[in-house]
Amino acid sequence: MIRTLILAGAMALSANLACAEEPIVGNWKTASGETAQIASCGGSYCVTLKTGKFAGKKIGTLAGTGGTYNGEITDPKNDKTYSGEGSLSGNSLKMKGCVLKVLCKSQTWTRL
Repeated sequence: MIRTLILAGAMALSANLACAEEPIVGNWKTASGETAQIASCGGSYCVTLKTGKFAGKKIGTLAGTGGTYNGEITDPKNDKTYSGEGSLSGNSLKMKGCVLKVLCKSQTWTRL
């Protein structure tokens, strides 16, 4: 009986750990002061603006784990899409978008 309870507890703990979200998931304050939500979507992470003039607009898709992510970022002001990356450090997310991996622009977002 006790062995069964221990096994059940271990399986429940294992299931909870397997379902743990990647640290990039959540709401972030962008450099322009808007809120962006990063959520799991189809095996990657979708970035959607939640506030401001472009609220509801998907502005990126990133893939990766452990604080390092790569994908595409779209500037909502001009609708241009750039290769992008994000690196997470605590409650700060450094986002970078590049044209031809040469001309890059970075900004830091803060977890809300």
